[in-house]
Amino acid sequence: MAEVVDLFEHHRQELAEQNAPLAARMRPRNFDEFVGQEHLVGPGRVLRRAIETDQLGSLIFWGPPGTGKTALALVIAKATRSHFASLSAVTAGVADLRRVVEEAKERQRLHGQRTILFIDEIHRFNKAQQDVILPFVEDGTVTLIGTTTENPSFEVNSALLSRSRVYTFKPLADTEVELIVQRAIQDEGRGLGAFKVELDQEAAHHLALMANGDARVALNALELATSATSPDDGGARHITLATIEDAVQQRARLYDKAGDQHFDTISALHKSMRGSDPDGALYWMARMLEAGEDPLYVARRLVRFASEDVGMADPQALVVAM
Repeated sequence: MAEVVDLFEHHRQELAEQNAPLAARMRPRNFDEFVGQEHLVGPGRVLRRAIETDQLGSLIFWGPPGTGKTALALVIAKATRSHFASLSAVTAGVADLRRVVEEAKERQRLHGQRTILFIDEIHRFNKAQQDVILPFVEDGTVTLIGTTTENPSFEVNSALLSRSRVYTFKPLADTEVELIVQRAIQDEGRGLGAFKVELDQEAAHHLALMANGDARVALNALELATSATSPDDGGARHITLATIEDAVQQRARLYDKAGDQHFDTISALHKSMRGSDPDGALYWMARMLEAGEDPLYVARRLVRFASEDVGMADPQALVVAM
């Protein structure tokens, strides 16, 4: 009976993978398929050697969405001899953490096998939830791998952070995004190979540009464009620049209204004005407004600048700002 259940479970997993979005299906399975982050996992890098020799310590992967944080964790899962337990901080709670820890203790006691605990979006856990796993990271019951798009210095407990190594992921280059897109087009098993997609070169360039370093955005747009394109008489789907423009609509912007990008951008606006650079100031202001920032917030910062930075050098500046 147990064998039958296992077969059904395997079948359900296969169906789930087939119905998953293209970005999920195309996640790399090994370093040969992994694209980008050469400063972290290029040949000879310390992190890559640690993964290949299965000698990992606790890690925090920090970077923008769609840059390979979860993908690298899954590469580790396939490469390690340790048991790999995965949780999402969006849906998991303290009970799930305690269950994984108890199973890790039992596994270590009976089989001498280590456990790697992968927590996606670890910044979603509050401080009390993070404290639950702290003693077990410290005594080696579990090895932690956490991913976050938020600054871990603010979102991860300092005690947990001091026991982990933080690795910063960079946005993918346009050429790297194009490579990922081409692989998805050619892959017949997990990608779009069966659809015989023909992507114009200018459409591929535009797709990579609009993705803004986020492979997930590019693959989702490619999948949408493919489904919206009818096959020709030969069964091929010819995707033009116009189709990609319609699928993408606007460029993915790296901006959050309460995090680092918010403060970095408003700081850039202030520095542009202090440097008497109107073009730069307009650029940073437009970037904030396009990303959905409250116009009143920007206006208040301009009033503050006119009062504190310009001051009596030009009393009319405050009047204009008001």
